Amino acid sequence: QAQLVESGGGLVQIGGSLRLSCAVSGSTRHDTMAWFRQAPGKEREFVAASRQSGGTYYADSVKGRFTMSRDNTKNTVSLQMNHLIPEDTAVYYCAASLNRVITSAVGNQRMYRNWGQGTQVTVSS
Repeated sequence: QAQLVESGGGLVQIGGSLRLSCAVSGSTRHDTMAWFRQAPGKEREFVAASRQSGGTYYADSVKGRFTMSRDNTKNTVSLQMNHLIPEDTAVYYCAASLNRVITSAVGNQRMYRNWGQGTQVTVSS
């Protein structure tokens, strides 16, 4: 089973930027990769997803501020986060699905079998 390791979290001021990375161990290529986040006292929620077969999707709350990209040669995905606000404070998780996840389900956590351990992002006011 592939292992996912996130990095790049930290403390940033309002309006600042952070770039998260997720490295996938092994040579297995996952078609759909995603980012989720969980704020204190809240349920884990979808942030963004990218399919190798085509398509990148964002939650409305981050659209226009976050950009997800993937480097298939290095088997990594990244999440560039700009114009951060306190509501973005959460633990961010990388998730992966070997199979293509249909568009209507990219935000469904049950579609992803492999998960990272999470990285903390804190936006200070």
